Amino acid sequence: MQLTIGLIIFITTFYLIITEKVPGPIATLLGGLSMALVGIINEHEALHAIGSRLEIILLLVGMMIIVHFISETGVFQYLAVKVAQLVKGEPFPLLVLLAVITAVCSAFLDNVTTILLMAPVSILLANQLKVDPFVYIITLIMSANIGGLATLIGDPTQLIIGAEGKIGFNDFLINTAPVAIISLIMLIITVYFMYGRKMVVSRDLKARVMELDASRSLKDMKLLQESATIFALVIFGFLMNNFIDKGLAIMALTGAVVLIVITKREPIEVFKHVEWDTLFFFMGLFMLIQGIEATGLVDIVGDNIVEHTRGNFPLAVSMIMWVSALFTSVIGNVANAAMVSKIIHFMIPSFEGMQTTTFWWALSMGSLLGGNITILASATNVVAINSATKAGCKISFGKFMKFGLVIAVQSLIAANLYLWIKYF
Repeated sequence: MQLTIGLIIFITTFYLIITEKVPGPIATLLGGLSMALVGIINEHEALHAIGSRLEIILLLVGMMIIVHFISETGVFQYLAVKVAQLVKGEPFPLLVLLAVITAVCSAFLDNVTTILLMAPVSILLANQLKVDPFVYIITLIMSANIGGLATLIGDPTQLIIGAEGKIGFNDFLINTAPVAIISLIMLIITVYFMYGRKMVVSRDLKARVMELDASRSLKDMKLLQESATIFALVIFGFLMNNFIDKGLAIMALTGAVVLIVITKREPIEVFKHVEWDTLFFFMGLFMLIQGIEATGLVDIVGDNIVEHTRGNFPLAVSMIMWVSALFTSVIGNVANAAMVSKIIHFMIPSFEGMQTTTFWWALSMGSLLGGNITILASATNVVAINSATKAGCKISFGKFMKFGLVIAVQSLIAANLYLWIKYF
């Protein structure tokens, strides 16, 4: 009975999210609180589900504040225009450089923020060159998700995996960044053969792009210097955390507070730009997953994977990656990472003596690369599609999936081969 009730709550929660009948944060909070109200978990367990992952919440708060300061400077728009002029308005080289910038920024900033800043600029440049803005926006979305795979802070999904697997910043950089680079190259090649060869524009249109004044995008050079310095120090702290052991959340929050102090901003002004809806979404999600774990569903799924793999570790790793990608396409990569991490914890004792950290890399790759399959698979996708719609470029669910599925499958195959070659 408890399993049935828990599944009803879980399925209802994601039905509300997918259909957008209720805002995501409210849906997950309702789901998580319902788990407690019906007795599947108690108050202590519900609060522990949040408290045990407080580092994720506080790290997000710190990075959101720092990214807000950087975004105020207009540096993203400046870079986009400069890149367009660097390639002399040639549409496909421009697309390649925008994709690379988006991927790199997504690796070190919140990829939702990155796509929010890059999407309108890419649509503007596409319209200036009179090429289909769909190609630009869809490529940047895929680049953002792929770039998020490269580091621990590239996507909230990575933070969950890092916390659950006790994995550091440098470990992600060494183990997942190569797959991100390979996937980005494959994306660019695929876009070229599908769309790039048809991108031909007149000299007049190229000249218009060359006439754009990039310097007008920069709004506050002093703030840019201050925020860039603090951001660089925070990233350096992340890289050195294995040696100084201060904690990522502490370093991110310190950077955020220092920026508030040196810019003499009122805290209430800054805190308005923290994405509280995202934070409450996570809180509800953590309680919801705690409830699902209490029903025994995680043990059942874990048992089935162990039974079907029959001790075949490479097969088990592949199953984790492909199952994660499938779940991600339906419930989103954050929810998938939170749920499948519990399955991995259950499976690890059955593969004692093996390199079980590989399970976490498989989950990371399945979640982030699977995030390109559907619009619902990643918050980045939803934000970018909404931004594109406002700019007059409407992308349907089917059109997105038709392109996204190709990119996701080829990058997942490459990731699977990478896992087999590197770890077995």
